[in-house]
Amino acid sequence: MGNANPADLKYTKNDEWVRLEDGTATIGVTDYAQEQLNDIVYVELPDVGAKFDQGDSFGVVESVKAASDIYTAVGGTVSAVNNALEDQPELINNDPYGEGWLVKITVAEGDLSDLMDAAAYTAFCESR
Repeated sequence: MGNANPADLKYTKNDEWVRLEDGTATIGVTDYAQEQLNDIVYVELPDVGAKFDQGDSFGVVESVKAASDIYTAVGGTVSAVNNALEDQPELINNDPYGEGWLVKITVAEGDLSDLMDAAAYTAFCESR
């Protein structure tokens, strides 16, 4: 894989990453996911203020190959959306853990302890 999976993030089996800071979860798709999707051409994201339960689909990432739902690992309210992705969806390909983040959610419920750490996620990707 191109980028190492950052050690400070948690990972889901649906290939999302989560960074939890002061009750806010930033969510994006992993380097593995963007490599599988290939060139991302469109992202559908929720509105600020939208509420989601843990495990809900909150958007879609579309590439030239496929469209994939994106799921939230925590429940809560969307506090920010990465509007830059409307014009530059390729940010997800270029910088999935940085400029390519998708949404920030103010966490109401959710336990990240059942998510994978970087080492476990890397092993999970290699096993597929």
